[in-house]
Amino acid sequence: MKSAIALRMRSVFAAFKAMVVLTVVIGVVYTGAVSLIGRFAFPEQAGGSLLTDSRGAVIGSIYIGQSFTDARGRALARYFQSRPSATANAAGEASPYDAADSSASNLGPFNAGQVALIGQRRIEVAKREHVRLSRVPADAVTASGSGLDYQISVAYADIQVNRVAKARGLSVDTVDSFVARCTAHRGLGFIGEEGVNVLELNAALDRLG
Repeated sequence: MKSAIALRMRSVFAAFKAMVVLTVVIGVVYTGAVSLIGRFAFPEQAGGSLLTDSRGAVIGSIYIGQSFTDARGRALARYFQSRPSATANAAGEASPYDAADSSASNLGPFNAGQVALIGQRRIEVAKREHVRLSRVPADAVTASGSGLDYQISVAYADIQVNRVAKARGLSVDTVDSFVARCTAHRGLGFIGEEGVNVLELNAALDRLG
């Protein structure tokens, strides 16, 4: 009986020691080493890949989408618009581009509410950009799985060029050149799709004055 209890206690003690060792190695040593390497080898990325304006104020992370609308949620004519966001806060209330609550709507493609919302967005985008409904790309009317997409398709950027150029008093060619500058190409030339970084693009245009 005593030997059985002793054996069980040794097993418990061994498991406890393993837990302590693994906690120190994985939770402290490994995490600390990775953090230090990241901070010194990749300081920008480790710091959140933050973007600043012409005055040096942080305006966001280049990898987190954000809205460019007024207090009523209307698109600001001077800015390229991001992909829609379906993030919600802890109470379940809509909170677009909320990095603390990355989420999707989880509505299927045949959900009546989702279909109606997409149709409404398509009409709004077509009207705002003065294009036919058929020219409105999918990412202009649908939210992503994370709700925090920082890129839009080249097609969505293209239909916004005329509006932004007119609002800023710039030539279409000038705005087009900024779009090209902020476009990330496919990985290795064939992985994924090209994408335009909306925050970088708008920030670059703002620096023009």
